[in-house]
Amino acid sequence: MGSTWFHWALLSAVFAALTAIFAKAGLQGVDSDYATLIRTAMILCVLGAFVAGTGKWHDPTTLPPRTWLFLGLSALATGASWVCYFRALQAGPAAQVAAIDKLSVLLVAVFALVFLGERPVGREWLGIGLVGAGAVVLALRR
Repeated sequence: MGSTWFHWALLSAVFAALTAIFAKAGLQGVDSDYATLIRTAMILCVLGAFVAGTGKWHDPTTLPPRTWLFLGLSALATGASWVCYFRALQAGPAAQVAAIDKLSVLLVAVFALVFLGERPVGREWLGIGLVGAGAVVLALRR
Protein backbone atom coordinates (compact mmCIF):
# COMPACT_ATOMS: atom_id res chain seq x y z
CA MET A 1 0.00 0.00 0.00
CA GLY A 2 3.00 2.30 0.26
CA SER A 3 3.32 2.55 -3.51
CA THR A 4 3.11 5.92 -5.18
CA TRP A 5 0.26 4.73 -7.42
CA PHE A 6 -1.94 4.09 -4.39
CA HIS A 7 -1.61 7.62 -3.07
CA TRP A 8 -2.35 9.13 -6.49
CA ALA A 9 -5.35 6.80 -6.92
CA LEU A 10 -6.67 7.77 -3.49
CA LEU A 11 -6.32 11.46 -4.33
CA SER A 12 -8.10 10.77 -7.62
CA ALA A 13 -11.02 9.28 -5.70
CA VAL A 14 -11.19 12.32 -3.40
CA PHE A 15 -11.17 14.73 -6.34
CA ALA A 16 -13.69 12.61 -8.26
CA ALA A 17 -16.02 12.80 -5.25
CA LEU A 18 -15.58 16.58 -5.08
CA THR A 19 -16.22 16.73 -8.84
CA ALA A 20 -19.66 15.23 -8.36
CA ILE A 21 -20.56 17.56 -5.50
CA PHE A 22 -19.27 20.73 -7.18
CA ALA A 23 -20.79 19.79 -10.54
CA LYS A 24 -24.20 19.04 -9.03
CA ALA A 25 -24.16 22.43 -7.29
CA GLY A 26 -22.96 24.17 -10.47
CA LEU A 27 -25.56 22.63 -12.76
CA GLN A 28 -28.45 24.62 -11.30
CA GLY A 29 -30.10 26.41 -14.24
CA VAL A 30 -27.34 25.50 -16.74
CA ASP A 31 -27.52 22.99 -19.58
CA SER A 32 -25.30 20.03 -18.71
CA ASP A 33 -23.57 19.98 -22.12
CA TYR A 34 -22.72 23.68 -21.86
CA ALA A 35 -21.47 23.15 -18.30
CA THR A 36 -19.25 20.32 -19.55
CA LEU A 37 -17.75 22.66 -22.16
CA ILE A 38 -17.01 25.32 -19.53
CA ARG A 39 -15.46 22.72 -17.24
CA THR A 40 -13.31 21.34 -20.06
CA ALA A 41 -12.05 24.81 -21.01
CA MET A 42 -11.10 25.46 -17.39
CA ILE A 43 -9.29 22.13 -17.17
CA LEU A 44 -7.35 22.93 -20.36
CA CYS A 45 -6.20 26.27 -18.93
CA VAL A 46 -5.20 24.83 -15.55
CA LEU A 47 -3.36 21.84 -17.02
CA GLY A 48 -1.64 24.04 -19.61
CA ALA A 49 -0.35 26.31 -16.86
CA PHE A 50 0.68 23.32 -14.74
CA VAL A 51 2.62 21.62 -17.57
CA ALA A 52 4.30 24.87 -18.58
CA GLY A 53 5.05 25.84 -14.97
CA THR A 54 6.67 22.51 -14.14
CA GLY A 55 8.81 22.54 -17.28
CA LYS A 56 7.15 19.44 -18.73
CA TRP A 57 6.10 21.06 -22.02
CA HIS A 58 7.80 19.73 -25.15
CA ASP A 59 7.03 19.57 -28.84
CA PRO A 60 3.91 17.39 -29.25
CA THR A 61 4.81 16.63 -32.87
CA THR A 62 7.62 14.40 -31.59
CA LEU A 63 5.14 11.94 -30.07
CA PRO A 64 4.71 8.67 -31.98
CA PRO A 65 1.50 8.12 -33.98
CA ARG A 66 0.44 5.27 -31.66
CA THR A 67 0.53 7.66 -28.70
CA TRP A 68 -1.62 10.18 -30.61
CA LEU A 69 -4.09 7.44 -31.55
CA PHE A 70 -4.60 6.15 -28.03
CA LEU A 71 -4.57 9.58 -26.38
CA GLY A 72 -7.14 10.66 -28.97
CA LEU A 73 -9.32 7.64 -28.26
CA SER A 74 -8.96 8.31 -24.53
CA ALA A 75 -9.99 11.93 -25.07
CA LEU A 76 -13.08 10.86 -26.99
CA ALA A 77 -14.01 8.38 -24.26
CA THR A 78 -13.39 11.00 -21.56
CA GLY A 79 -15.54 13.55 -23.36
CA ALA A 80 -18.36 11.06 -23.81
CA SER A 81 -18.07 10.04 -20.15
CA TRP A 82 -18.22 13.66 -18.97
CA VAL A 83 -21.25 14.49 -21.14
CA CYS A 84 -23.09 11.42 -19.85
CA TYR A 85 -22.01 12.04 -16.24
CA PHE A 86 -23.14 15.67 -16.24
CA ARG A 87 -26.48 14.76 -17.83
CA ALA A 88 -26.97 12.08 -15.19
CA LEU A 89 -26.01 14.49 -12.39
CA GLN A 90 -28.46 17.07 -13.66
CA ALA A 91 -31.28 14.52 -13.63
CA GLY A 92 -30.48 12.34 -10.62
CA PRO A 93 -29.12 12.30 -7.07
CA ALA A 94 -25.33 12.73 -6.91
CA ALA A 95 -24.76 9.68 -4.68
CA GLN A 96 -26.67 7.34 -6.99
CA VAL A 97 -25.10 8.78 -10.16
CA ALA A 98 -21.63 8.39 -8.66
CA ALA A 99 -22.43 4.83 -7.58
CA ILE A 100 -23.40 3.76 -11.09
CA ASP A 101 -20.36 5.62 -12.47
CA LYS A 102 -18.16 3.44 -10.23
CA LEU A 103 -19.22 0.39 -12.21
CA SER A 104 -16.31 1.61 -14.33
CA VAL A 105 -14.07 -0.23 -11.82
CA LEU A 106 -15.58 -3.52 -12.92
CA LEU A 107 -15.48 -2.54 -16.60
CA VAL A 108 -11.84 -1.44 -16.39
CA ALA A 109 -10.90 -4.83 -14.96
CA VAL A 110 -12.73 -6.67 -17.75
CA PHE A 111 -11.35 -4.38 -20.49
CA ALA A 112 -7.81 -4.64 -19.03
CA LEU A 113 -8.13 -8.42 -19.11
CA VAL A 114 -9.38 -8.48 -22.71
CA PHE A 115 -7.30 -5.71 -24.26
CA LEU A 116 -4.17 -5.43 -22.09
CA GLY A 117 -3.79 -9.01 -20.91
CA GLU A 118 -3.83 -8.01 -17.24
CA ARG A 119 -4.70 -10.96 -15.01
CA PRO A 120 -6.08 -10.08 -11.57
CA VAL A 121 -5.84 -12.90 -9.03
CA GLY A 122 -8.86 -14.31 -7.19
CA ARG A 123 -8.63 -11.91 -4.26
CA GLU A 124 -8.52 -8.95 -6.66
CA TRP A 125 -11.53 -10.26 -8.63
CA LEU A 126 -13.39 -10.59 -5.34
CA GLY A 127 -12.68 -6.94 -4.50
CA ILE A 128 -13.61 -5.81 -8.01
CA GLY A 129 -16.85 -7.80 -7.81
CA LEU A 130 -17.67 -6.32 -4.40
CA VAL A 131 -17.17 -2.80 -5.77
CA GLY A 132 -19.52 -3.64 -8.64
CA ALA A 133 -22.09 -5.18 -6.31
CA GLY A 134 -21.82 -2.23 -3.95
CA ALA A 135 -22.39 0.21 -6.81
CA VAL A 136 -25.52 -1.64 -7.85
CA VAL A 137 -26.86 -1.78 -4.27
CA LEU A 138 -26.23 1.95 -3.76
CA ALA A 139 -27.89 2.83 -7.04
CA LEU A 140 -31.08 0.85 -6.41
CA ARG A 141 -34.11 2.99 -5.73
CA ARG A 142 -35.90 2.46 -2.44
